[in-house]
Parts: sequence; structure tokens; C-alpha cells
Amino acid sequence: MLQAFKAIFGESANSVAWQRATSFSSMSKKSSKGAGGKHSKTGKDEIANTPAPNGPVLVDAKTGNLIVKILAKPGAKTSGITDVSEEGIGCQIAAPPIDGEANTELIKYLSKLLNLRKSDISLDRGSKSRQKTILLDKDSCRYSPEQLIAIFRNEASSGMYLP
Repeated sequence: MLQAFKAIFGESANSVAWQRATSFSSMSKKSSKGAGGKHSKTGKDEIANTPAPNGPVLVDAKTGNLIVKILAKPGAKTSGITDVSEEGIGCQIAAPPIDGEANTELIKYLSKLLNLRKSDISLDRGSKSRQKTILLDKDSCRYSPEQLIAIFRNEASSGMYLP
């Protein structure tokens, strides 16, 4: 930067002009960092670790596992998919939300629906919330995100819920 400055303003540039130029360049670097604070991740790591928010089924860029956003409705008579939206897959669960019974029933229902083992499906987030995040193991799940959405939509439109 010093060489470029000398080339533009000549060899006898005063220190005040140099200080202004360097403070301007440091301000532009600060503004490009974003508003995440000093502990936030920035740059390529943030892009690689954050899945693209394109609907209820995503692919984790870090692990390759499929992420399914679930909007759970525990305490229903039967388990089933009620709707598919950008926020998540609406899923009614035939178990009360007590002692993790609804979470266990949700995993059991999804394993039947997707023909996967229960061990290939795990609850990532939301063990005590209605908004849950389910992980499907990349090695055993043979469906793409688009195929999963189609399965969920088909199940929601059929209205036939598994007991």
C-alpha cells in the first residue's frame, strides 16, 4: 500500500495524508466484516457451515447429512404429516409430550415413512420444543431433499395417518 501511495502522491508525501489513507483502508476492512461481533465466524467458514435456507429439507454442508425441520403437534390420535411449508414439515404425533414420548414416536413414524432404521434418524434440536430439527444419516438415506419433500407432500395429501 505504501508503494502505491508513493507512486500516486510522490516520494515527498506528508505523514498526515498517509495517516488518512491508512485509516480509510482500515475502516473499509471493518465495515466488510459484518455486524456479527468479535466472536462470530466470517468469511468462507460461515458460508461452508451454514446450510442454505431453502425450505424444510436441507443438506448440511459440513457433514452431508439431511436436515429436516419439523413442526410437531403432539397428542394427536394418529401420527401423520399434516402440511409442508417453508417453515417446516407439519407432523402430528400420536403420543403425549411427556418424558420424550412424542420424540420417540416421531422417530418411529419417520423411520416407517422413509423406510429407514430408527438409528439412522436422530433428533438434533428441539427435544422440548415443537420446532424440531431431525438429522437423516447421509450413508443410509437414499433420498434427495426434493424426493423427501415429495414424499412428505404425498403423505400430507393422502390424509392416511399411521397408528
